[in-house]
Amino acid sequence: MTLTKPNRALDWRASAAALVAIATLSGCATNNPRDPLEPFNRTMFKFNDAIDQAALKPVATGYKKVVPSFVQTGVNNFFGNLADVWTGANNLMQGKGEKGMSDWTRVALNSTFGIGGLFDIASEAGLKKHNEDFGQTLGYWGVPSGPYLMLPLLGPSTVRDASGLPVDMAANAWSYVDPTATRNVGTALRVIDARANVLDASNLMEEAALDRYEFIRDGYLQRRQGQLFDGETSRKALKAASDEPADAKSIRAAYADDASATAPATAPATEPAGAAPAATPTAPVPTPAPGDAPAAPAVSSETPSK
Repeated sequence: MTLTKPNRALDWRASAAALVAIATLSGCATNNPRDPLEPFNRTMFKFNDAIDQAALKPVATGYKKVVPSFVQTGVNNFFGNLADVWTGANNLMQGKGEKGMSDWTRVALNSTFGIGGLFDIASEAGLKKHNEDFGQTLGYWGVPSGPYLMLPLLGPSTVRDASGLPVDMAANAWSYVDPTATRNVGTALRVIDARANVLDASNLMEEAALDRYEFIRDGYLQRRQGQLFDGETSRKALKAASDEPADAKSIRAAYADDASATAPATAPATEPAGAAPAATPTAPVPTPAPGDAPAAPAVSSETPSK
């Protein structure tokens, strides 16, 4: 297997066509500020859904039923290992050096001991897998997401994330594989495997009585917002969380809803020098009423009664 340069002309033509479509349809406004291109996006959603129902979903269903599960796992691991290279680069571009080096260590382990990435040895060794792309890097450094955008065949995105796609494509190691037939077969296998992984979720969504377009749009936007800062609300909050000691992080996570759990204990008040110790309050001894039997003496727990 050799490496060669992909056809850049096709990539730039596709990007130019997408930009022209966005500019042409930007006047189609709706009341949703996050989705001003909703008429265009719904048309693209119907187009993508028709192709999925007619071709991609049936093929992915057959793939999941026929191909052994260990083969599916190997395919997923192989392409996931290739993706870790670009993920590590994006983490480094975001200033997250520890995560970036962890991603590249995953690649080294899985490419060698994992037999070319077919086995995910790194996860077993405790190296967590991350997912980063150039759109997230742009967002991390403050580039606004822009309107929601449904891309033909590629699915949900935003103007910012779509602008980062040419960079992601250029950084995709598989796009340099030669011969072309091998590259195309691998790309198709990657798409089918990815679709097969979400079959159960998509079937459940299709059975529910809801607007699938809105469900996918809102879910995508919420997920991308969470991905920008690894679950934190801002870059500053992410840095503060990363600077905490490991013990402090675990305590904060365990007692997130208990403000008193992490507050320092209040020291007891001290007696003034020379003051007499405070007397310990004791319960009053009841006075027996006339005619009552005298109370039995208390029996010590240390001396057995006779």
